[in-house]
Amino acid sequence: MTSDAHVVPSSTGPAGPARESGRADRPGATALLGDRPVARIGFGAMQLVHRRVPPVDPDTAIAVLRRAVEGGVDHIDTAQFYGAGACNRLIHTALAPYDDRLTIVTKIGADNDASGGIVPAQRPEQLRAQIHANLAELRVDRLPVVNLRRADIPPGIIATGDQAVGIDDQLAELISLREEGLIGGIGLSNVAAETLRAALPAGIAGVQNVYNLLNRDTAPVLEVCREHDIAWVPYFPLGSAGFAGWSSVTDDPVVRAAADRLRTTPAGIALAWLLADYDHTLLIPGTADLAHLAGNLAAGDIVLDRNTRAELDALGEPAPAG
Repeated sequence: MTSDAHVVPSSTGPAGPARESGRADRPGATALLGDRPVARIGFGAMQLVHRRVPPVDPDTAIAVLRRAVEGGVDHIDTAQFYGAGACNRLIHTALAPYDDRLTIVTKIGADNDASGGIVPAQRPEQLRAQIHANLAELRVDRLPVVNLRRADIPPGIIATGDQAVGIDDQLAELISLREEGLIGGIGLSNVAAETLRAALPAGIAGVQNVYNLLNRDTAPVLEVCREHDIAWVPYFPLGSAGFAGWSSVTDDPVVRAAADRLRTTPAGIALAWLLADYDHTLLIPGTADLAHLAGNLAAGDIVLDRNTRAELDALGEPAPAG
């Protein structure tokens, strides 16, 4: 490890002047993630290494990461368990030496099994080991923000046995790591409102939960974030086909009609609604396609008129009885 995750780039290499000089303004303006101002539209790197057929070509993945930063992205979300370190290695290859404005956020609380699948890794000593693994693969001395991915509620992995660890023990380990200078802000992922409230004394930089136009089950968590001005980072912002019963936001007829009226894409409408929903919302849409990336970044320029906003708001309301 030779550097921090937000250091001034050298004059050469892929993160040097050629990329810096062509970089756009931060898409979607800025909001705080802990004490760091970041673009409200960031980039989630998981799809670059997610199990796909065929897999994403590394050169394509590197090009997408570099284009995102050229487009003003300075908040990149990753995890060591994304591709068993492959995601972090791609980020280092594409973006090192890192710009001083870049905030690389990683997630802990899970690990890879022998087949590459994701399993809980919730014990404090495992959290510490994951921090060191992220530091090593990203080749930094400090992680600006680390999200603890809890595994006590759906969706995804659920911890059982000795992996069912109380959050107080986990936060105590993360606070120690923060005091040692290895991490900066502490965030939470996949948590209930009562868990977030219990964690507030530790100082929470942000919360990542499933939330989108059609799935607002974690709205109570968002309300706690509103009360305390905590960054809200909704994942699966367009829905997901990976979980039974979930709908694709971009296939919804109301969303598609709004996109037609505003001459944009359904994805752009869905992302613009999330940005308008809360001033401290930070988006991390992921893609391995340059055209989709451009569309995601452009969502920050979409202005929803009052009628469109009302129609979209109503998608999250219970259906009338009878």
